[in-house]
Amino acid sequence: MKIQPAPANLSIPQGFAFPSLISAPTGICYNFKAPSSCLDLNGELERMIIEGNPVGTLLAMNNANGNQEMEFAHEPHIGLEFETPDDALQFYTLYAKRTGFKVRIGQLYRSRTDGSVSSRRFVCSKEGYQLSSRSGCPAFIRVQRRNSGKWVVDHFLKGHNHELEPEGEGESCPPNLQLKDPTAIKSDTGVSRRQRKKMLEEAKDDLSSPFGLINFKRLRKGDEGQSRIEPFVGQEFNSSNEAYQFYHAYAAYVGFRIRIGQLFRSKNDGLITSRRFVCSKEGFQHPSRVGCGAYMRIKRQPSGKWIVDRLHKDHNHNFDPEKEDSQKSPPALNILTDDVDTGVVNANSFRIDNYPVPRGGRQNHIKSDWYSVLLEYFQSRQAEDTGFFYAVEVDNGNCMSIFWADGRSRYSCSQFGDVLVLDTSYRKSVYLVPFATFVGINHHKQPVLLGCALIADESEESFTWLFQTWMRATSGRQPLSVIADQDITIQKAIAKVFPGSHHRFSLWQIKAKEQENMGLLGNKFTYDYERCVYQSQTIEEFDSTWNALINKYGLVGNAWLREMYEKRASWVPLYLKGTFFAGIHMNESVDSFFGTLLNGQTPLMEFISRYERGLERRREEERKEDFNTSNFQPFLQTKEPAEEQCRRLYTLAIFKIFQKELLQSYSYLGFKIYEEGVLSRYLVRRCGNDPEKHVVTFTAANINVSCSCQMFEYEGILCRHVLRVFQILELKEVPCRYILHRWTRNAENGVFPDTESWSSPQELRNLMMWSLRETACKYIDAGASSLDKYKLAYEILQEGGRKLCWHSFFTIVLDIVLCGWMERVNAVL
Repeated sequence: MKIQPAPANLSIPQGFAFPSLISAPTGICYNFKAPSSCLDLNGELERMIIEGNPVGTLLAMNNANGNQEMEFAHEPHIGLEFETPDDALQFYTLYAKRTGFKVRIGQLYRSRTDGSVSSRRFVCSKEGYQLSSRSGCPAFIRVQRRNSGKWVVDHFLKGHNHELEPEGEGESCPPNLQLKDPTAIKSDTGVSRRQRKKMLEEAKDDLSSPFGLINFKRLRKGDEGQSRIEPFVGQEFNSSNEAYQFYHAYAAYVGFRIRIGQLFRSKNDGLITSRRFVCSKEGFQHPSRVGCGAYMRIKRQPSGKWIVDRLHKDHNHNFDPEKEDSQKSPPALNILTDDVDTGVVNANSFRIDNYPVPRGGRQNHIKSDWYSVLLEYFQSRQAEDTGFFYAVEVDNGNCMSIFWADGRSRYSCSQFGDVLVLDTSYRKSVYLVPFATFVGINHHKQPVLLGCALIADESEESFTWLFQTWMRATSGRQPLSVIADQDITIQKAIAKVFPGSHHRFSLWQIKAKEQENMGLLGNKFTYDYERCVYQSQTIEEFDSTWNALINKYGLVGNAWLREMYEKRASWVPLYLKGTFFAGIHMNESVDSFFGTLLNGQTPLMEFISRYERGLERRREEERKEDFNTSNFQPFLQTKEPAEEQCRRLYTLAIFKIFQKELLQSYSYLGFKIYEEGVLSRYLVRRCGNDPEKHVVTFTAANINVSCSCQMFEYEGILCRHVLRVFQILELKEVPCRYILHRWTRNAENGVFPDTESWSSPQELRNLMMWSLRETACKYIDAGASSLDKYKLAYEILQEGGRKLCWHSFFTIVLDIVLCGWMERVNAVL
């Protein structure tokens, strides 16, 4: 029997259809219409088996003439009916192939009464903007379930915003339901099912699914030396991808197929907290499904790993005997590759969430086309900014993580790198690019960029390389504190690269875990928990209150609470207040430096332009604060000399904090409670019945002071309690050691009064070099604005060079540096 596609101009009489169509195990059924001239209604059709590769459908069609020509062609229209949503999907895909686009499965909607699916959307593959290959195409079809059980097209948008490539004009049309070579399709009803399938497989091309369905039919089984185990509760995986791949390999061995089931997200930040992988016969939404209860659920742990927390192995159906015959041992765990450009998952690949998994070795969340675009941009930036730095991590010949920082960011590291915030908020949701920022706090208490990175994977090696590269790019001075996520890989990397830094966990992760776990324990537990964590004044008080809390609610064996107690020095405010965090309080988080302008969903084509706009916006805000600090003075509200002193030294933002503490100090009383030699202690408490009280220790010999509230240690600004003691002791001004240079107007002007705070001469030298380089860049920009200013700048630098006794060397260097700027000036003139 010869079967050929019908010509495009084939007419189809209305109302004619094949009388009988039997669906395959997938339950897909079609009414293919054909002209009466092509059919012999009185003759008995031979039985044909046709395989539709994308969904593995076998169609048995009766009453068809062996020499007929037919085309599965019809244009969607509102009111068109289907037996199932799968029918609609297959129909729309055939239409898409002929028209010249690809299809993805879009949203589904469920009934509020029984939770069943009430409607489905099938969209153009270029819908949305999550990938660079998508253009926001609006074309779609929506089918809705009627009371009769039929599915009817109730919405259809035909127009596309991109070029179409009809079948035959391109090489990459999506595979669809096809009639195979006649040698592979025989009308022999005596052939067994296994023989028929074997013939079809022999004739089948190497096709992939256009629907994003996962087909692991070509997954090769492992050879010697590779593990073959069954899943078990407590089994640990590095990622959800790895868990899926494992469960699929196990399913292939046993003889069933799997689907991706439900996922659960945190109510706080939307992060995926658990996933279910189910047997393909789970549920009853499809005729082929029998409500099988087998599944495996994995749950994300605080460490970032995934643990099997629920597992049901029993099935209520028979396994595929052909799989059992052909697979005597479970296949090895192969990590498969995926082309993420199109969002299409083919027969040799899989993708969960957003990133590919390389075959062997480390994962890489960065798409390959990002490297060439970014490296070209970096090279152009280096031509403009001699301080621009970038580096690419290479692992076994593969490009991995990327780090970069411009000259301004590198100089900011020398001034404001004492507190380092690693912002990896892209992990809160499904992301297109793993974009992270290194952020500090400047002298206006604004976020300042200290570097950017694309993180290839969340391994210890990746974060170690990242921190080491940041150290090389900056002054080499280790930060006093680091605010970063609590994943064990990040903890190990920080301990290795910044051994003297205090690692504080990110607020969003702490809150997410608290909401996830405390929601099950009730409001009363939440109240007692927060009182213990946020109101304890001493370590002894915290320990006793925590133990009482655990015993009261019977949570001695609770894994989350046990882990949080072990890591209490990284998140409990009581343990953090003795470390400098530039005033970033525990219940606060640093705003994203780029805001919504640049994040993990930004496509490649917009990334660089958004990066530059966001960077310029932040630096313009800093310039405004510099201008305000230089040109405006806040009103004094007391006659204290210390207030006038700090107004003169501090920036506006920092002075407002100091002024508030000074005014509050008048509401406190101070009493000397201890004195021995030059050492004395004062009890400072609020007036009235307020129970707040703190102890201030003062040493007269070197005017050294400390308070039990530790505000100066945490924020770098003296507290109201110390200021009250200064008033009692009639100290008119704040000692210089308690005015941090980083908070002053001169923080960026190359004046270093607190040089003793630098741990080594090399660090101080690096700071001086960056300060001079930053000042020189500004000087060159001004000098190159016109020919007259250039001559003036040249004369001034020559005079300065003579004073430094390196005139001849200076002249050579200056000629080289300004050569490029003269070319620009001449071009302008």
